[in-house]
Amino acid sequence: MTDTGAPRTLEPPAPAAPHTPSPWRRMRLWGIAHAVDDLYQGLVPASVPYFVLDRHYGYVAASGLTLAATLGSSVPQPFIGIAVDRLRAGWLAGAGVAVAGVALGLSGLVPSYPAVWCLLLLSGLGVAMFHPAAGKAAREAAGDSAAAMSVFAAGGSVGFFLAPVLATPALIAWGVGATALFVPPAVLTAYVLLRRHRRQGPPAAARSARTGRDRWRPFGVLTAVEVIRSIVFFGMNTFVELYWIRHLHASRTLAGAALTCFLAGGVAGTLLGGRIADRIGLVRTVRLGSALAVPALAGLLLVPGSTAPLLFAVLTGLTLNLPFAVLVKLGQDYLPTRPGTAAGVTLGLAVSVGGLFTPLLGRVAEAHGPQGVLTVLCFVPPLALLLALLLPEPGRS
Repeated sequence: MTDTGAPRTLEPPAPAAPHTPSPWRRMRLWGIAHAVDDLYQGLVPASVPYFVLDRHYGYVAASGLTLAATLGSSVPQPFIGIAVDRLRAGWLAGAGVAVAGVALGLSGLVPSYPAVWCLLLLSGLGVAMFHPAAGKAAREAAGDSAAAMSVFAAGGSVGFFLAPVLATPALIAWGVGATALFVPPAVLTAYVLLRRHRRQGPPAAARSARTGRDRWRPFGVLTAVEVIRSIVFFGMNTFVELYWIRHLHASRTLAGAALTCFLAGGVAGTLLGGRIADRIGLVRTVRLGSALAVPALAGLLLVPGSTAPLLFAVLTGLTLNLPFAVLVKLGQDYLPTRPGTAAGVTLGLAVSVGGLFTPLLGRVAEAHGPQGVLTVLCFVPPLALLLALLLPEPGRS
């Protein structure tokens, strides 16, 4: 081959394809903050059995503690979401973590039931302050990736998971006063979030404004699905330890392990649900989780012994949380111009409203024991499945 002597023109190298950070790198701050915030929500049901055992509260009084935290976190959520969308009050995320942690930490130190109840109400209010602001910021970081959004949502599941893991040994050793040990994480997380907000400022959120048509009817159906899911979640959270102690006659340690298994399954289900949704669609994932929750709950009740049912505790948590991140993202897709409001409802109001039913479940426990509560919960997920059949995909009219 001969050289023609013609000058050669060197082509510039093609620009490298932009690197997309992994879901974890994009969402780690908000995932960790969500874990810390929901740690305090998870500490309420984790500590309720010890208020029953150490202070001799009845089932209804114990359910009232869950109700207090639920009222604080549920009722203000829509109003806080509106404030986040209209006033860009991003600082509420950091302030909410601080209020949730400090109030919860003090609840085990005060002697009277009314004081405990009020502090748990205030802790719930802190949770309500966090979710809309954090949910809006997390969606801006996640974009349209359900897997990325699942990292943020899984942070909440991690917080619930860590609550009994960290609290059970401390509560067994020192009683309910050990709640004071959990104040420092709230203060540190609040400092990081408030410092970030001062540095970034409101204009960053304004640049990420979304447009589109809000679809309130499917959003209402989705909210009902989330409420039904949260009834089962709160019922399990509140009574699964007492089921192991009072019905299966297991030790407190094994009962704590049962709650831990349930919440560990919830973490796995939240992360798995986001990846499944990216493959098969958001609505199908919601239906899948609702359908699979029924056999998981039935297995928990029917398998004999006190160790073998731990597997079904994991499966129950997994199936219940399979739609969790999906519901959050789907709600923001239905309300594209109101991401803070959507997050406040799906992460806060709808989830917390499930706790409002715990006093009714407490009545069932008074009459039929904790096993009666779990039996009732077996009949709840089919309602979520029926409603999920009415949900349209977000891109379809």
